[in-house]
Amino acid sequence: MSQHPLTQAIRIRSDRTDEMEHSSPMYLTSSFCFDDAESMRAAFADETDDNIYSRFSNPTVKEFTDRICALEGAEDGVATATGMSAVFASFMTFLKKGDHLLSCNAIFGSTHTIITKWLPKYGIDYTYVPADSPELWEAAIRPNTKMIYLETPTNPGLDIIDLDFAGKLSRKHNLILNVDNCFATPVNQRPIQYGADLVVHSATKWIDGQGRVLGGVIVGRKDLIHELYLFCRSTGPAMSAFNAWVLSRSIETLDVRMERHASNALYIAERLENHPALAWLKYPYLPSHPQHSIAKKQMRNGGGIICFELKGGLESGRKFLDNLRMLSLTANLGDTRSIASHPASTTHAKLSQQERAAVNITPGLIRISVGLEFKDDILNDILQTLEKC
Repeated sequence: MSQHPLTQAIRIRSDRTDEMEHSSPMYLTSSFCFDDAESMRAAFADETDDNIYSRFSNPTVKEFTDRICALEGAEDGVATATGMSAVFASFMTFLKKGDHLLSCNAIFGSTHTIITKWLPKYGIDYTYVPADSPELWEAAIRPNTKMIYLETPTNPGLDIIDLDFAGKLSRKHNLILNVDNCFATPVNQRPIQYGADLVVHSATKWIDGQGRVLGGVIVGRKDLIHELYLFCRSTGPAMSAFNAWVLSRSIETLDVRMERHASNALYIAERLENHPALAWLKYPYLPSHPQHSIAKKQMRNGGGIICFELKGGLESGRKFLDNLRMLSLTANLGDTRSIASHPASTTHAKLSQQERAAVNITPGLIRISVGLEFKDDILNDILQTLEKC
């Protein structure tokens, strides 16, 4: 009997032990035993799928990865210690000296650092293309281009990139399409159905949902994931069994949590949109969003992030954060608790002023990760703070 991906993600589990537990156990072990020398040899020769060492594989980690694969509609996946190790592995497995990466210019600050500082050290070139101008992308493709990398929605400016367009472009030029789906989550958006070859997540964010543990995951085509697995197996960015167990439990509530995050976010966005202290406000499911129609096409809801520009610029941004009474100031998002951040002085501070301007990270930009609190309590904290800016 075929099952909905949400059902699969909840019901997939590691094999039940003789204790007949209902919730999956945690395999908190560094290594695994063998009955004899031959079975050990066969495992190391990759002739069996037996577990050897938790840097290679672990039943608890596999359960988590398999659940993400079910949600994303992916053939296979690899879990990593953090979201950034997933991003780095997705680059380094497939790019080599002399290759070229095409990336949208609106990306997370640490990803920008990898692309602009570290990839060139390995002889890998890159070109940034405007996230909001996909018509310019094809002209930027070179004979040595191997991969297209993008975020949608982008961090922090919430640009929406047409995944159907990106999928067709990558197929036309035989490129790997690598999509960071962190902001949307796999219950709100499935890039693989539009042609993505790889999908990466920082599981630290919405997938965990309570600010407890770190984790990353890459899912996609089986042949590509096998290469990723070999890279990660040798280089060691392994997810811990404990973190995988926590994240696997979180997946069971991801769908209902994201519905609440999104409904709260839309409610707040609608009520803040024309506030006199704001120069503008963006949320994917507002009709005023420049790519609203694309968001409605490829996302089930608008997600849990709102961003807006304070008219007072940098000082108003700092003043806004300092006067909040309930929202948290922390280096995270996707939590049950609402979070406010000022990207220009935090997550994207290492970008130059010109680089920030190119991706619309303005001095007064505020990013709100809308939590699960009562919606009017979130709204009132923001409104009362705006009165002081």
